[in-house]
Amino acid sequence: MLKAAIVLTLSAASMHAVAATVTVQVLDVAGTPVPNAVVYAEPTGGQTVAKSLKQAEIEQKDIKFFPLVSVVQVGTPVLFPNHDKVRHHVYSFSSAKTFELKLYSGVPTSPIVFDKVGTVVLGCNIHDQMVAYLQVVNTPYFAKTDMSGHAKLEGLTNGKYALKAWYFKMAPNEAAMEQPLNYQGADMAASVKLAVKAVPVQ
Repeated sequence: MLKAAIVLTLSAASMHAVAATVTVQVLDVAGTPVPNAVVYAEPTGGQTVAKSLKQAEIEQKDIKFFPLVSVVQVGTPVLFPNHDKVRHHVYSFSSAKTFELKLYSGVPTSPIVFDKVGTVVLGCNIHDQMVAYLQVVNTPYFAKTDMSGHAKLEGLTNGKYALKAWYFKMAPNEAAMEQPLNYQGADMAASVKLAVKAVPVQ
């Protein structure tokens, strides 16, 4: 099983910040920043979790899914517009969501609602090289790392959380790594080192 480590630090200078942020950097086994990693904070202290279910999109263009990695809160509807000149057949056999959108062009009439937490691997029945990943999480506090491996979680209320990190090159069905987080309204920083090798962004 792959292992990961996370270190949390508190920025004392920002104890009185009005809009505090938890900044997370994800590094691979060689210490290289990992883009396209998903980080999220799940409340564990009985806090009320707001629903942020604005419709998301995963498009198809240039015979690819874009973006490669997405993250949404459970219950979010996701639309799969096809902007290619050829038709696609989008599907997933993942336990978190099994569905298919048979051969189509343009924009489907209805989005797919992702109503179970977990990892959804997306494919196209016509173009085998098309693969994308959707991480469905049970919290509105989530983000995806940028090219420098950083992600920012905002809007947290004071209390206890499980801070989690997931990367699409982790072993299939491997749970996201997690670390307790006691958030008290000040800026915080987390450093995560995963036992995987980051892949170049294409």
